[in-house]
Formats: sequence, C-alpha cells, structure tokens
Amino acid sequence: MNRSVLTINSGSSSIKASLFSADGSRRNFRYEHVRDQQQAFDRLLHDLAGELPDLVGHRFVHGGDISDPARRVDDAEHARLQGLVHLAPLHLPGNLLGLDLCLQRFDAPQIACFDTAFHTAMPDLAKRLPIPNELGLRRFGFHGLNYAYIAKMLAGLLGEVAYRKVVVAHLGSGASLCLMENLKSVDTSMGYTPAGGIPMGTRSGDLDPGVMLELAKRYGPEELSDMVFHKMGLLALSGGEGSEMNELLSSRSEHAQFAVEYFCRQVRAAIGGFAAKAGGIDALVFTGGIGEHAAEIREKICEPLTFLGFALDRAANRSGANIIGLAGHKPVLIIPADEEVMIRDLCLGACR
Repeated sequence: MNRSVLTINSGSSSIKASLFSADGSRRNFRYEHVRDQQQAFDRLLHDLAGELPDLVGHRFVHGGDISDPARRVDDAEHARLQGLVHLAPLHLPGNLLGLDLCLQRFDAPQIACFDTAFHTAMPDLAKRLPIPNELGLRRFGFHGLNYAYIAKMLAGLLGEVAYRKVVVAHLGSGASLCLMENLKSVDTSMGYTPAGGIPMGTRSGDLDPGVMLELAKRYGPEELSDMVFHKMGLLALSGGEGSEMNELLSSRSEHAQFAVEYFCRQVRAAIGGFAAKAGGIDALVFTGGIGEHAAEIREKICEPLTFLGFALDRAANRSGANIIGLAGHKPVLIIPADEEVMIRDLCLGACR
C-alpha cells in the first residue's frame, strides 16, 4: 500500500515542507522569514487543503551518537533529542519545535531523520579528534541527508567514476564538504558541531583553539555561544556588511570582496586537503544554495584547481548546467540539493 509522506525542515526562521502523495505527485511549501512558527504551521495545514499525510518526516541536524538514519519518535526518543540541543543550538530548537507542532496537528507517525547518520561510515582516522579519547568527543559531520541524496544520483550521472573518490561541496549559509568513496562518506569538513570546517554565513569554521581560549576570557558562556553561531564567518569577514553570499557578490565594497575571496580560498583548501588525504580525487560536485546558484563562486573555487585536473566550461557554468566541467578534464557537476526525497525514503523504510 502506497502512503503519503509530509517532510518537514523546520529552522529558526524558515520552514520547508514537501508533500509526497500516494499517487506519486509532489507539492512543495516554503515559508521564509518566519517569526511565529505556530502561525506558519497553521498556514501549512491550510495550504494542504485537507490532504493529510500518512507519515511525517523531520530533518534533524544532529542525531547524536547513533548510526540509525531515522527513528520513529516516541516519548523516549523525544527526550533523547531534547538532550542533544547543546550540540546544535542554532538548529535543533527549530527542529524540535517543528516536531512538537506536527504532533499537535497531524494524527500520523512522526519520523526523525538525521543529518549525522551518513557519516557514521567514516573510518576512525576521520572520526577521531586529537584530544583524549576518554572525553567522548568526535567528528560527527553534517548535511548528511543531502550527501546521501547526492550519492544516490551520482551513478546515473557519472557511471563508474561515481564509485571512485568524489568531493561534494554543500555550500550555503551553512557549508561543508564531504569526501566519498564507493558512495560512502570517508571524511568531512565539519566536526563535533555544525560550527566547524570552512567559514559560513555567521559561523567561523575551524579556529585556533587558542583563539577560543582567549575569547572565553573576554565573554561569558552565553555571549560566546551567540558569537560562535551568529556573529562570525562571512558576517565578520565583511565587517558586518552581510552574511548572505548574494549580497556580498553584488556589493563593490572591499570588505565584501575580501569575504568572498576568503570563503573561496578556504573551500579550495578543503578540496586540496581531501585530494592529499585520498591520493587524488576523480570528480567534484557543487550543491546547496551557493553551490547551485553562484556561478562566480564556482569559478573562483575551480580556477586554481587545474593542477588537480579540474577546469570549468564557462558557458556551462554560467548557465547552471548539470555538467560544468571542461571536456577532457575531470567531471565537475551541479546537483541541486533535495533532502526531502531522502526524508521520504527513510520514512517509508522506517514504517514498513
């Protein structure tokens, strides 16, 4: 029996939802700049026009120290998820609020789907942090639902190359990279929390631990946490001009241009680092809001990477084609993010 699935990606200021009906059709719902989550979910209920789901799947940025890609939410699981908020304070409160509001509005099983699960296949060389192991802290990795979707798409686009060493750059307001082999994660740029890795809109990415020790002397825990998640990254690099890449690209200020160049340089460094770890890479994929829509950013990232065998077809890159690599060079692709498809599939799998 086919079942309809409503997927929910509930953040601090936006809600993305998709209804996959039993007949195979799909309807997308987007609510941006949300100030009142309850009103937004009331609007979603209205927009569904009486078509209610059999299952509701939720994106959870952090699943904690488990390998399950999805879990049905009962009281015990709900309590476990609440205990993870400190690991992703920018994301999990909105994820949990979306879950609670759906529990009130839909008489259907609620399934939590985890971004961290895709990276549980990583070897210890990628998971371990250079700190005492008994502390129990490790690299988790994030954006896993989209990386899993990309992995599903790669074979149809690249053939045998898909099973080799592929770097996927998920670039958006949150940004990370993943090194895949045999369509599985073997390394990723983010670490214990979604604050690590490359610079992002308001998050710094990796920092010298000494910098954090110095900041901890100057600020209290709450103020420092607010700074780490809301006041660093592109926002800080641009002198406060903006955290959105499209705003920075349209600006002519030196601060904005500096932030753009800094971001691209760090992404290139991450790609080069994966190439060094893996002994070379065979394909490069861009995804996420910046990765999909900012041709100039893709060009700035790829231009110095000819030594790795990558070069862009400028016309294809500017048009946003799926395949943007220059003929005779290694493949470079754009694959639009679609966490919703993975959430649907995980929900159906969890409720068989």
